[in-house]
Amino acid sequence: MPDIQHSAFSEELVKLKTQIDAVQLPEDLRAKAEEMLTRLNRMVNTGVYSAEYDRSAHYIQWITSIPWGTYTKDQLDIVAASANMNKTHYGMQETKDRILEYLATIKLRMDQGGETSVHAPAVFLVGLVGTGKTTFAYSLAETLGRKFARIPFGGLGSARDLRGKSRLFAEAEPGAIVKALRDAGSMNPIILLDEIDRVGAEERADIMGVLVELLDPTQNNRFLDHYLDYPLDLSQVLFVATANNTTNVATAVLDRLELIQMPSYSDEEKIHISREYLLPKALKDAGLLPQQLVIDEAVWPVVARPLGYDAGIRTLQRTIAALTRRVAREIVEGKTASVKVDMSNYKTYMKAY
Repeated sequence: MPDIQHSAFSEELVKLKTQIDAVQLPEDLRAKAEEMLTRLNRMVNTGVYSAEYDRSAHYIQWITSIPWGTYTKDQLDIVAASANMNKTHYGMQETKDRILEYLATIKLRMDQGGETSVHAPAVFLVGLVGTGKTTFAYSLAETLGRKFARIPFGGLGSARDLRGKSRLFAEAEPGAIVKALRDAGSMNPIILLDEIDRVGAEERADIMGVLVELLDPTQNNRFLDHYLDYPLDLSQVLFVATANNTTNVATAVLDRLELIQMPSYSDEEKIHISREYLLPKALKDAGLLPQQLVIDEAVWPVVARPLGYDAGIRTLQRTIAALTRRVAREIVEGKTASVKVDMSNYKTYMKAY
């Protein structure tokens, strides 16, 4: 049994060595990892194992999972960017214009100013629930051709969740920022700081303090995760924060964000979004052909406002999804081959869900 155990540890060390060699680690961090690996080899050779073995092996696995030196190239074609945003989001012209202005300044600084990389602004999308803040961030990543990662602030328990926990503590691991870089697979992704206004009152001050460092261009080129205990250059990350309002966001954080107000949708905009975006997707999700569900023009105002005024489109999405599911069931049960929803039967298909 000891020989089998020794063999297993030896195989793990070979794997760790391979991981170290395969990654563009900073030289001082590489030296640290190789020193750890030497100590692990000594433990295996002497047959004396301790908690340090697991801690060191875990640390090496983490530092080699970070995409050191990996950057994606931004797509700064303004015409293509505008077309892509129009494809995914209807209206919101002021919001789109602000983003296109940022892209234009980055392009000019690189094309005419000779800059090889430009520190991107930290964008803050503020608007009511369902106004498209999160989906707009995804669309921005697609527009720029950047990798994407999301950090939900509603689930953060403390600043350590962002910055990591020291390796001196049991079961320590990196914070959400390092995990986002690992998940994205590049050092210049878009990282969505989702719902930063939902942080609990007790943790707010500490978390906002970390945010100030993350978003400040004079500080985030040496962001220190407590687990890694090594500075990370986050200057090329494009941070996009979202919130329903700015009440619970610290002034120091607001000062470091480019605020973009997300508008509420009018009924006319909702009807257009329903026809052109939501219904085709809902039909596909329900397995329906376009000719199997037709909605009369007179019904669309009711679809757009089933439960009274709503600033966003989430209720609208649920309404249309429920409608398509009911039609799908009738077709599968053999009750009909297709359905036309009009003012005489819309209540049947739009009953409470």
